[in-house]
Amino acid sequence: MPEVSKMKKPDVKVVLLGDMNVGKTSLLHRYTERKFKDTISTVGGAFFLKQWGPYNISIWDTAGREQFHGLGSMYCRGAAAIILTYDVTNWQSLAELEERFLSLTDTANHDCIYAIVGNKVDLTDQKAQLSLDSDVESEDRTESEGKRTEPHVLSACPTPPASPASLSGVMIQKQVTTEDAAALYGRVLRYKGLEETSSLPAEKMCFETSAKTGYNVDTLFETLFDLVLPSILRKRNENQESPTVDLEDFRGGNNKRARSSCC
Repeated sequence: MPEVSKMKKPDVKVVLLGDMNVGKTSLLHRYTERKFKDTISTVGGAFFLKQWGPYNISIWDTAGREQFHGLGSMYCRGAAAIILTYDVTNWQSLAELEERFLSLTDTANHDCIYAIVGNKVDLTDQKAQLSLDSDVESEDRTESEGKRTEPHVLSACPTPPASPASLSGVMIQKQVTTEDAAALYGRVLRYKGLEETSSLPAEKMCFETSAKTGYNVDTLFETLFDLVLPSILRKRNENQESPTVDLEDFRGGNNKRARSSCC
């Protein structure tokens, strides 16, 4: 029987935190599977192992429901980056980050990086719907490979596809602005005892995304992966300086020689 391959050990951990229905699971699906899925509320937690260059990064998706709140600090233990996620159309989801979820990050690494992410921006900003146009065109091109089709003339001003929020061109009003997110980021730094002047700036760590269209999702994760690189390298150096003992080395002949020298 062939030997079962071992699961790769993650170098660092990235954790998604936020209230239920803000789209944490959808963000993860969009990034890892390149598509949008209608999902149900996460129970407990789940993770995906991302191969990023020579490194392995575990991305943890946590439950936002109140009954699973106590598990959050366990999932955050040893995290190198935490994505605090809210819904741009729901002010309360931003408030919940500070009231319920920020304290869960106490178990994260002391140099943990924090990102404030407003999801569902396709419901409020037309620019965030353009990614959906690109995805649809890409799928159409893939499906039509090997087939002869008539040339398709694109409109100079393509109309974004209709969504529940914009059936008549009417967008939902955004309840959380980028300034609100930046203000929360500042409070997160103060809660952690960090100086804003020596920390990453809010404009670099506050994102607006759409899991539905893919808007800004890659930018979010790739930015964080770049920023956690120092943590990966430091962790690897520490492991090299303090290697673990392999008990297999003390079995067989070595163990017999040790016994024979004993009285």
